[in-house]
Amino acid sequence: MVRASAILLRNIRQLLTLRSASGRSGARRGRELSELGIVEDGAVLVQAGKIVAVGTTRELLRHAWVKENSKRIQEIVCRDKVVLPGFVDSHTHPVFAVPRLIDFEKRTAGASYEEIAEAGGGIRASIRGVREASRKALTTAVLRAFNEMAAQGTTTIEAKSGYGLDFASEMKSLEAIRDAANAFPGTVVATLLGAHTVPPEHKAGPDEYVRIVCEEMIPKVARKKLADYVDVFCERGAFTPEQSERILRTAREHGLAVRAHVNQLTEVALERFEEFGPASYDHMDMVSAADLARLAKSATVATLLPAANYFLGLSHFPPARKMIDAGVGIALATDYNPGTAPTVSMPFVLSVACTHMKLSPAEAIVAGTFNGACALRMQDLKGSIEAGKDADLAIFDAEDFREIAYWFAMNRCSATMLNGHFLTTDKAKRP
Repeated sequence: MVRASAILLRNIRQLLTLRSASGRSGARRGRELSELGIVEDGAVLVQAGKIVAVGTTRELLRHAWVKENSKRIQEIVCRDKVVLPGFVDSHTHPVFAVPRLIDFEKRTAGASYEEIAEAGGGIRASIRGVREASRKALTTAVLRAFNEMAAQGTTTIEAKSGYGLDFASEMKSLEAIRDAANAFPGTVVATLLGAHTVPPEHKAGPDEYVRIVCEEMIPKVARKKLADYVDVFCERGAFTPEQSERILRTAREHGLAVRAHVNQLTEVALERFEEFGPASYDHMDMVSAADLARLAKSATVATLLPAANYFLGLSHFPPARKMIDAGVGIALATDYNPGTAPTVSMPFVLSVACTHMKLSPAEAIVAGTFNGACALRMQDLKGSIEAGKDADLAIFDAEDFREIAYWFAMNRCSATMLNGHFLTTDKAKRP
């Protein structure tokens, strides 16, 4: 990693600032979802991890501070590059020990997600690996994932626990996230997902496990500041709406923000969760007309995870166009996990969103950057290239922003800046 005292990226072919014409601070909706704020022959001045100025190259070369400090500035020419805000991957599950290859093989033979789970696969198949792994081993795996995400242009990552599913292993998972975050130059938001599924030892009495989550896990996490959010998987075969409400209510009582996995396989009315003020509802493969209207008036973001639908071989995807047309704020994230979405690539997610959910390339970019920041309530710092915000930038070898979603299954990200740090690896070299 290299960090200069001041850096001027100049002669950028297309600089996607994502500045909003309306100036609204919430998630972009409707036509706003296509506003990229493109600056041709753009430039960005960065100092001390923050964006200082944004404009055309000509404007910034005339900037008073640039003139007075020209000898202290390292200039980087970005001809034939597209520069955009670093991706905000607002839904990932990076704490696992081994891939779920048996699940993958069974799925290719025709087994469904639920059939695999009932046979002992699915989330439960990852439990033993996490419980047996050391905190150091988990930290190494999580940090590797963070660096791989950064090499594809991601600068802010939401990271969940959820594969330990007992008190000690969930705490160990969150500690591994914290340790990896401390070694990572980007931004990490930790989430307790102790309520991912009911572990085998509590299958006959799931309410006892809910009690453990509420009375043991959440208080400890809040006290030790191990997470910013609490999440729950409200789904058939996981947690009931009533159990989910108890978990979310407990989280709020302990001062933690909440989010929820909902409406992936079966539909539940979102009205019952409104009182908890969730930052995001995630998956949302199905949604009623009533909930569309409710979300359109809400600050809660619908985070869509099309890589999971792709990997599961499903013919249906979240109804993104219906949501956009209704005025819902949507975000895109990888859902990186060992069972249903083993990908760290936000550009791939954008491509799937365009091809299978019919988002435009511009809509996909906004959903994967600014609206992702809104899903983490970090839009004051992340998600657009504006003076005063964190210096999180993704630099792509491209002449047109549409290439980011067009070229799939390859990495066109030439460099990533995370809080002012340049990532310099074999996969993401300095331009």
